[in-house]
Amino acid sequence: MEQLTTATLTQLPQVRALGRHTGRDPLTLFWTASGMELEFTGSELWVDLFADYEAVEPWVSVELNGAWVARFAVNPGKSRICLFRGMTPGKAKHLRLLKDVQAMHDDPAHLLQITGLEYAGGEFLPLPEPQYRLEFVGDSITSGEGAIGAKPEEDWVGAFFSAENHYGRLTADALGAEYRCISQSGWGIVTGWDNDVRHVMPPYYTQVCGVAMGQRNAALGAQQDNDFAAWKPDAVIVNLGTNDTGAFDNPPWQDPATGKPHQMRRLSNGDFHPADAQKVANGVQHFLTLLRAKNPGAKLVWCIGMLGSELLPVLRQGMEQYKAITGDSAVYLLELPNTTPETVGARQHPGAENHRQAANVLTAFLRTIL
Repeated sequence: MEQLTTATLTQLPQVRALGRHTGRDPLTLFWTASGMELEFTGSELWVDLFADYEAVEPWVSVELNGAWVARFAVNPGKSRICLFRGMTPGKAKHLRLLKDVQAMHDDPAHLLQITGLEYAGGEFLPLPEPQYRLEFVGDSITSGEGAIGAKPEEDWVGAFFSAENHYGRLTADALGAEYRCISQSGWGIVTGWDNDVRHVMPPYYTQVCGVAMGQRNAALGAQQDNDFAAWKPDAVIVNLGTNDTGAFDNPPWQDPATGKPHQMRRLSNGDFHPADAQKVANGVQHFLTLLRAKNPGAKLVWCIGMLGSELLPVLRQGMEQYKAITGDSAVYLLELPNTTPETVGARQHPGAENHRQAANVLTAFLRTIL
């Protein structure tokens, strides 16, 4: 074996940190598709990782020269993982490592960090600037839940999350873009799937990773304000509303603090109760207002459809309310292809083929506005 050089990411500025983060030494991978990207001319490269969890273990995927070559769960504690070895010296290799699993709100112990790289010979080359920067905000669909695994799978485990079979990655790669994901399974605009009004994405949007609980995540800066000036997206793609729709068909949730029940209701004919539909529309309006305040130069694209489009008219109403107040014209509503029995994945979620179909529609649309 060759003698390896060890370095932290702070010592290697050519390595691009992916996803919202607070520092590079170590680089904490909070969200889905957070990770690193690099170009290296040496023959051998290893990554040093540190992981922890109680409930859900982190999984990562490795791409080499654009091909998905590895996927594994990271053991708790320190790990030293070979990314490649024995390859042609002097020839540039493009490598991307992505976290497959979402931030785990209910597992404060969940942690994944890149603590360093070990390498033989060669140099790290500067990466070209991305053509665009895209930010995806969503729920389990944007967490890649069910995008890998057999169709009959029902277990809610880390193995069935994928950042690879993912409409965000496919869209970003097609456009030559760098991208970030901010998402939580089961969460919505104004309510979670089970009517739990605490499980909503907008209040956490301004933080690095506010959904990551516990003292260690706080010490790592998860609840810090995100630096919006440091990474400015050309488009923010919101894919929220599927769980708000589900709440209309689930029993009430009782707030343990107040005892007050919360429930999205339907009328006897099956339509959304107008008062509850209005709550969602107002939530859309308020979130668009926040997104615009933090991303003044971005196109705002609200998507729905990969698990049904029943909420589309309500989303449209909220968007029209926002436009009427602000006059903002860089706001769009886009319906994505629904999952079918042929394109469904694990856990009754969109599978890899549905993610591909959605990415094709989204990519074509973004080409017309960016």
